[in-house]
Amino acid sequence: MESTVAVLRELRGAQKSAKGVSLYSRYVNRPAGRIFAAGAYRLGMTPNQVTLVSAAFTFAALAVVALVRPGWGPAVLVYLGLAVGFALDAADGQLARLTGRGGPDGEWLDHVVDCAKMILVHTVVLISFHRYFGHGSDGWLLLPLGFLFVAVLTFCAGLLREQLGKAAARSAPEGGAPAAPVSRLRAVALLPADYGVFCLVFLLLGDETAFRIGYAALAAVHALFLVAFLGKWFRELRALRAD
Repeated sequence: MESTVAVLRELRGAQKSAKGVSLYSRYVNRPAGRIFAAGAYRLGMTPNQVTLVSAAFTFAALAVVALVRPGWGPAVLVYLGLAVGFALDAADGQLARLTGRGGPDGEWLDHVVDCAKMILVHTVVLISFHRYFGHGSDGWLLLPLGFLFVAVLTFCAGLLREQLGKAAARSAPEGGAPAAPVSRLRAVALLPADYGVFCLVFLLLGDETAFRIGYAALAAVHALFLVAFLGKWFRELRALRAD
């Protein structure tokens, strides 16, 4: 079997495009995913097994949010579990491209786990608000519900945009427009919408006020991104029809 160094070298050459990817995913999550992918390759794991391990880390961390009274210790554990789960989420695709063992089943499983993660992360915040936070008003319980709405709509609309774009590309004649260059400014602007950056807010779980403010601020930013994304994706799909 190849050495870990050789596997890492091959993985660096099998990365997805950096277009539309924030700096966190490009310089933190994907490199961490490469290390996990190399380890999984050495252990003989399949991409689907890595996906399930990613889900285990993520769901265990979310269970802590729902079942354990907030504090600085649980905050660190939750963040580490979510961050490792996110890195493993990058590792499964990298392992699939390295081994050629990817397929529709793996893509389906990955999206199912992503969807469950997106729903549960806001559900457990709602549970924690209800059980442990002295919110003083039930109005605070609407915040995770609103954030969940934004997250689900963004996920579904983005996934549909991707699939419709692929279908249009398959039916388009050869020799389309050249790909736009990767923009560092865009990579910086996308940081607040990156799941890895979102996970950082859970480090504030030790302080009720700080967590609520941080979570509310991210909810507002994600809502603004949703409006911008919906307009952008609609224009892109309309342009594909015109072509």
